Amino acid sequence: MAKGYWVSAYHTIADPEKLAAYNKLAGPAVRAAGGRTLARGGRVVAHDAGIAERTVLVEFDSFEQAVAAHASAAYQEALAALADGVERDFRIIEGLD
Repeated sequence: MAKGYWVSAYHTIADPEKLAAYNKLAGPAVRAAGGRTLARGGRVVAHDAGIAERTVLVEFDSFEQAVAAHASAAYQEALAALADGVERDFRIIEGLD
């Protein structure tokens, strides 16, 4: 079964306090849903139209698990805390088998 991944590429961080509140809630929500954070922040080299800002990669055992984690009440609470604090491109993608 192919794994599922959350890929978040942040364009701007307008409110670091909202991001901190989100991080406090999102980490436990992701772990409870079986997610493993593989990369968060750290060094980024952007190419083409990319922006070298915060990037996050989370792995799940399946694509379906990744979708369900995003829909979970715990993660939705984290998103409410984040609100308009950042502008990001968030995708759920299926890995290769």
